[in-house]
Amino acid sequence: MAASGGKRAKRRRSVLGRRIAIVAVVLFAAYVSWLNATVLSQFEGKKWSLPARVYARPLELYVGAPYSRDRVLRELKLLGYRKRQDLTKPGGYRAAKRAIAVHKRGFDFWDGAEADRQIYLEFNDSVVTRLAAPDRRPLEVARFEPLYIGGIYPKRAEAEDRILLRLDEAPKLLVYGLLSVEDRRFYRHGGVSVPDILRAALSNLRAGRRVQGGSTLTQQLIKNFYLSGERTIKRKINEALMALLLELHYDKDEILQAYLNEIYLGQAGARAVHGFGLASYFYFERPLNELDLPKIALLVGMVKGPSVYNPRRNPRQALRRRNTVLDVMLRSGVISAAQAAAAKRADLGVARQAPSGNSRYPAFMELLKKQLRRDYQQ
Repeated sequence: MAASGGKRAKRRRSVLGRRIAIVAVVLFAAYVSWLNATVLSQFEGKKWSLPARVYARPLELYVGAPYSRDRVLRELKLLGYRKRQDLTKPGGYRAAKRAIAVHKRGFDFWDGAEADRQIYLEFNDSVVTRLAAPDRRPLEVARFEPLYIGGIYPKRAEAEDRILLRLDEAPKLLVYGLLSVEDRRFYRHGGVSVPDILRAALSNLRAGRRVQGGSTLTQQLIKNFYLSGERTIKRKINEALMALLLELHYDKDEILQAYLNEIYLGQAGARAVHGFGLASYFYFERPLNELDLPKIALLVGMVKGPSVYNPRRNPRQALRRRNTVLDVMLRSGVISAAQAAAAKRADLGVARQAPSGNSRYPAFMELLKKQLRRDYQQ
C-alpha cells in the first residue's frame, strides 16, 4: 500500500510539473508575442518624429546675375564650402582673381533632386560673365543648396534631431569602421553573438570591472530605440529577445541603416543629436560624405560614450579614442598602415563652437513660429 501511494504521489508530481511547464511555455510565448508586436509596430513605417526644416533661399547663378566674386565666396563660406586645390569631391572651391571653380553639393530642391557637379564661374566687378562645366561647355544656371536656418520641433520636450541617411549614402569607411569596432560579426550572427558575450565576460572577469561589452549593433539599436538605460537582468533579456525578433523580420542592411540614424552622439542644449548625418554638421559643420578618415574615426569612437569622448570638452580622451579606432580599423584591414599613421598625425578638426540652440537665427525663427501660429490652427 505504501508503495502504491508513493507511485500515485510521484505521478501527481509529474503531472503537476508538466502542467507548470506548459503554463510557463504559454506565458513565455505570450510574452515573446507581445515583444514581437512592439518591435513590429515601432520599426515599421515612420520611425522618428523629425522637425520641419527651415531654409533660406537657394543661391542661383547665371550669366548676368548680379553677384561679384567676393559675394559668391561669402555665400560659399556660409554654406560650409572649403578652399581646396582638389575638387574631386563636393564642398570645395578654388578661387582666382576673377574666377571661381567649385564642386557644388547635390540637394533635393522643391522641384526635384539635383546631383553634385563641378562648375566654373567668371566675373567682372559685380556680374557673373561666364558659367560653364569643367569642359567649358556653357551652362544656363547653377543652383546651390540653401542655407539651413533651423528646425521646428513636433514635441519640444523630446527635441531629438537627426538628418536621415540611406545606407548607400554613408561613407564606406564609416560603415566598415563601425562594424570593425562595434560588431565584427554583424553579418554572421542572428542578433545576439554568443562568442562576443563570452569574450566580453572573460575580459571583464580578468580586469575585475566592466571593460568590454558583448552587445551587437542590433542589441544597441534595440536599447536606443525601445528600452530605457537601466542596467537590469530583465532589460538585458528583453534586449536579447527583441534583437532576435528584429533580425527575424528585417534584413541586415535595414537594421544597419536604422542604427546609423538612431545612435545618440551628443547634446546641443535641449536638442539631442542622433545619427551620424547630424553629428557631422554638429562637430565639423559639413556633410558626412565630406569627412576624411580622422574625422570618421572620431565619430565612430564617440559611439562608446558621447559625453566621455566629446572632442570639445575632453579633447585628450577623444584623441586617444580616435587613435584606438584607427588601430582597430588597421588590424581589421579596413585601412593601411600609411593611412592610419597619417590620420593619427591629424588634429581633431572639430569646429570651435557647437551650434547654440536650434538655430543660428533665433529671432527669425521666433517670428516664423508666431506667423505660423497666427495663420494655421494648432
